[in-house]
Amino acid sequence: MKNVSFINMADGTAEEYKFLGEQETLFIQGLPDRIIQSLQGLEHSFSGYKISRLQHSLQSATRAYNDQRSTEYVVAALLHDIGDELAPHSHSEMAASILRPYVSEKIYWIVKYHGLFQMFYYAHHAGGDRNTRDQFKEHIWYDDAVEFCELYDQNCFDPDFKTQSLEFFQPMVKTVFGKKVHFN
Repeated sequence: MKNVSFINMADGTAEEYKFLGEQETLFIQGLPDRIIQSLQGLEHSFSGYKISRLQHSLQSATRAYNDQRSTEYVVAALLHDIGDELAPHSHSEMAASILRPYVSEKIYWIVKYHGLFQMFYYAHHAGGDRNTRDQFKEHIWYDDAVEFCELYDQNCFDPDFKTQSLEFFQPMVKTVFGKKVHFN
């Protein structure tokens, strides 16, 4: 079978859905390569900083790696801003959604809310509330998100910081996104 015959999902057969499942499995196997490609695109993302968004991401991941964080954490640091190009107003949620099936709930939550937590460092300069993150003050992972932003985000704009290359992180990306995922 090269294609299914149905034009309405309700008309599909078990054989066609089995075929589509196999196609999806093959497609998902290419996810790590597509993620690396998307990260490469951050090299030419919006300007104004002393470094590119890719360099920022590499710096974040390198710092996490140097601190001996888990592979999941390092990959999350690498991907935390991957949504910048397509979801500039909700990049955190996009990055978290990409990571969600492959990382712990804690890492997912940190990435999902890092944009809001990051506002602590700049919102007051732009007429915003730098303490917006305090709405989560009682959350079990509040301190973890504060720590992520302090150690692996707000300080990762240094053009003199020696980062690992994207190629260095590729095996970690393949490890995290190579996990078998079970959906409810």
